[in-house]
Amino acid sequence: MVKKKIVNLSTYLSEIAVHGIQEKKGNDIVRLDLRELNSSVSDFFIICNADSTTQVKAIADSVEDEIYKSTQTNPWRKEGLDSAEWIILDYFDIVVHIFKTEKRDFYGIEDLWGDAQSTSYQSA
Repeated sequence: MVKKKIVNLSTYLSEIAVHGIQEKKGNDIVRLDLRELNSSVSDFFIICNADSTTQVKAIADSVEDEIYKSTQTNPWRKEGLDSAEWIILDYFDIVVHIFKTEKRDFYGIEDLWGDAQSTSYQSA
């Protein structure tokens, strides 16, 4: 008998998003698990940064492509595509934040959710 690991959808989506970020060499990838927090707006925040607006856009495209290939799901909402200094891809259960490096430092989003469980990932 083969045992299968059952993963909930939000965990699966967060793993796909991390992979999409890694494909475009996103920096300082962090997954915040918000499921145990009372005031959470989502299950996971995925956060990364890039050195240029071109790379920020490329990462956003990669995340969208990877999630769509795996689940045929598009983001419910996208913000920041015009300036590409902070792009948000909202999939309800997960929200992906892709920052230009100095914007990530300025907003300090990890500090706002400092009580969340945090997992760091390396770029591919």
